[in-house]
Amino acid sequence: MRAKRNIRGFTLVETITASVILCGAVLAVGAISTRSLGETRLNRQYEVAAALADRQLTMIDYVGVEEFIELGQMEGEFEEFEPGYHWEVVTETQAIDNLYLVNITVSWAERNRPYSISVNTMLNGTGMLVETE
Repeated sequence: MRAKRNIRGFTLVETITASVILCGAVLAVGAISTRSLGETRLNRQYEVAAALADRQLTMIDYVGVEEFIELGQMEGEFEEFEPGYHWEVVTETQAIDNLYLVNITVSWAERNRPYSISVNTMLNGTGMLVETE
């Protein structure tokens, strides 16, 4: 007679169940990683848009808001940056002498979805640019 050995191991059902759980966990981690990379790209675009708005407002302050209004270019494109940022400036005179409310909006489109940021500030009517003779 042969003696029965009592060998315990994993059954087929337990192995398949563990494999399904492992595959689900791997898919979840992959989805989280993909979403994280997409959000990082969008965050970078917001940072670039904020830096471009700051650059444009600095230029307006340097030239002088009154001279900027006289030039008449209240919108434009930042063509050197992807995905094509568009800026638009709206100015409004205030009741206080030589004070202007300046609103700049920087917008762009990513995968056919529009995004934008708006920045408001008050600028004095005199610029820093001094003409020399």
